Amino acid sequence: MLPIGGADMPVVIAVLNSMTGVAAALTGFVLNNQALIIAGILVGASGAFLTLLMARAMNRSVSNVLFGAWGAAAVGGGGAAGAAAELPMREATPDDAAVPLAYADNVIIVPGYGLAVAQAQHAVRELAETLQERGVQVRYAIHPVAGRMPGHMNVLLAEANVPYDDLYEMDQINEDFANTDVAIVVGANDVTNPAARDDPGSPIYGMPILNVDQAKTVYVLKRGRGAGFAGIENMLFHDPKTSMLFGDAKDSLSKLNAAVREA
Repeated sequence: MLPIGGADMPVVIAVLNSMTGVAAALTGFVLNNQALIIAGILVGASGAFLTLLMARAMNRSVSNVLFGAWGAAAVGGGGAAGAAAELPMREATPDDAAVPLAYADNVIIVPGYGLAVAQAQHAVRELAETLQERGVQVRYAIHPVAGRMPGHMNVLLAEANVPYDDLYEMDQINEDFANTDVAIVVGANDVTNPAARDDPGSPIYGMPILNVDQAKTVYVLKRGRGAGFAGIENMLFHDPKTSMLFGDAKDSLSKLNAAVREA
């Protein structure tokens, strides 16, 4: 199995869509069905064109997206896990995080696929509302392809009645992380990995990311210690200013909300 970065998934999906068109066209040749041939060619060509456009937008080549991590997947294995285990990772409790959040001037929440898996969109809205009641500015940083498809996080947060004005696209908010008191990462991994920006040897190098590592304090809500969807260790999790809240995101957010109310 090839590890693919979370933000590369739309490129992979576009490739698969193009392949369905090619398959439909070939089926049309077998069945001597002109309509199926034409439809398949149109789908295949449009899928291929979309693949190239999206790969260019991600600063990656299609071959790099599909095969860039092949060597890392083959060589990594237990060695990568062992190296990751040796790196320090600071754990925190909801009570530990409550005070910095309650007395922050501004907070940025970074939702990811883990938010969707835990169905924690309502819990994150409740935490944001608690902070806003205390006068904290709360914004959501939305990576273009956070989740598994473009717009995934926007739909989830809209379902939880998060105000649209609180949602900021990556290009709008990335420069603000350096002046942010606290960043909360909820189930996002590859789209926050500094290796994509700083490590030319990384399989995801060049992939646009959210500059979460530039915030003054970072709390990461994550189910476990495993690597992200791309199978690449995220050095953000080992940053001295980062604290990990392990567990189900919905449960962690609920406990964090209760702790902030009591802070």
